Amino acid sequence: MPYKKCNLCARGCSVNRENGELGYCKMSSAPVVARAALHRWEEPIISGSAGSGTIFFSGCSLGCVFCQNALISGGKSGIRVTDERISDMMLELQEKGAHNVNFVTPTHFIPSVRNAIIRAREKGLEIPIVYNTGSYDSVEALEMLDGLVDVYLPDFKYYRGETAKEYSRASDYPNIAKAAISEMVRQRGMTVIEDGLIKSGVVVRVLLLPEHVAEAKLTVKYLYETYGDGIYVSLMSQYTPMPGQKPPLDRRVSHAEYDELVEYALKKGVKNAFTQDFGCAEESFIPDFDNTGVLK
Repeated sequence: MPYKKCNLCARGCSVNRENGELGYCKMSSAPVVARAALHRWEEPIISGSAGSGTIFFSGCSLGCVFCQNALISGGKSGIRVTDERISDMMLELQEKGAHNVNFVTPTHFIPSVRNAIIRAREKGLEIPIVYNTGSYDSVEALEMLDGLVDVYLPDFKYYRGETAKEYSRASDYPNIAKAAISEMVRQRGMTVIEDGLIKSGVVVRVLLLPEHVAEAKLTVKYLYETYGDGIYVSLMSQYTPMPGQKPPLDRRVSHAEYDELVEYALKKGVKNAFTQDFGCAEESFIPDFDNTGVLK
């Protein structure tokens, strides 16, 4: 079992999480969920009119210094659940009208996610599965989901290793993310959209950080030159500084910075892209991690 010598993410901790050993993600093998509810603030093709059925896991293999979900990424919120309970949550979200089931930060619980998807499908789940990740996943772990995940929603956080080292203590992030996204595209191929909703494919998120326009441009350039319009790119302006951040992360992205990135993408010829307005850079858009929907 992968949890016995865990290398699900690129940290390669190799700890026995089944015996309670904790690696970088701070989680044992028992899944911990902090929220399961409809979420209307994803990309339009994911949230639609009714919302995406998000299941937020606690713990994280990246631990970015600017994390907006620090309460759960640090393992300070959430309830331990079984794989069976996760499958039931999926069905409950479908009953509430969710357009899809959206697993948020699931890397360190991939075996449980796999089991839950299989069980939920057997019990009547019909809506697409979205895998929402920071892209620090091992290719071997992602291969466990081949044929089960319909939509991959990865971040491409950093193009430069020095930036990844400074903000996430992961200098190898760029190469890991490139390999992970390549595997996602291999599994899903071209993006399929029906009636305004994504059914299959890959949407890569590029969160613009203050004073990092040049790096974000390199990310967009790489993605477009590698995948063309076979994937969608989501250019995000929503960076929200958390208390205690040091410059340049102590402020929001400026209109000029974001406009420069969007203009660059257009000049490159990117057609399949999403942009954001600046109203998204508000703490009110961060959900309450109060265990809503976790227990029956």
